[in-house]
Amino acid sequence: MPDHHRPIRSYVLRQGRITPAQQHAIETLAPRFCLPFRHTLLDFDTVFERHAPTVLEIGSGMGETTARIAAAHPEHNFIALEVHSPGVGSLLQKIDTARLTNLRVVQHDAVEVVTHMIAPASLAGIHVFFPDPWPKKRHHKRRLLQAAFLHELALRLSVGGYLHIATDWAEYAEDVLTTLSAEPLLKNNAARFAPRPETRPQTKFEARGLRLGHEVFDLLFVRMPESKNII
Repeated sequence: MPDHHRPIRSYVLRQGRITPAQQHAIETLAPRFCLPFRHTLLDFDTVFERHAPTVLEIGSGMGETTARIAAAHPEHNFIALEVHSPGVGSLLQKIDTARLTNLRVVQHDAVEVVTHMIAPASLAGIHVFFPDPWPKKRHHKRRLLQAAFLHELALRLSVGGYLHIATDWAEYAEDVLTTLSAEPLLKNNAARFAPRPETRPQTKFEARGLRLGHEVFDLLFVRMPESKNII
């Protein structure tokens, strides 16, 4: 895991323009739908006031895909992680408009949330859609999906739970595929890359990439039972 004294972030917080509607959503809806960052594990049954499989999404962006998936799967709980306020406000608007009761938001660094708030073997699934590829070689150290963090994600999945990653950056896709294939807790659901599951709606970002000729790569790995020789 990254050094907590001098952490290398996988994102840069910019002063993005937040609309009055997004700001209003944060002010009025965050007390109900946002979970504060804490150094204590979440009790999903308490958070959602029910017992249901829980899926974590890392980097929900403006929330379009997140809200669509949560609306299509009311039998699941969803927790979305996003650091940028415009995205949080936008997702809160969508939660309110669609009257979603199965979706909560945490506005904080994903590594710290996973480390401190998500219990081992507690998640039915994890979504990481189009993370920043940090394409310049000198910035590769900022990439979120590296071996140590992917191992931590694997530990948070229950046996049979899935990790679904999508990217339109070929070199990053190959790098993540190699790293995931070396993770003993996970097994690839495909020979290499998986076809886009119907459960992942096509995003505006993805459609733009496809128009520019980018190929989209989906990786779908499943949590295996832990071997006795895995530390």
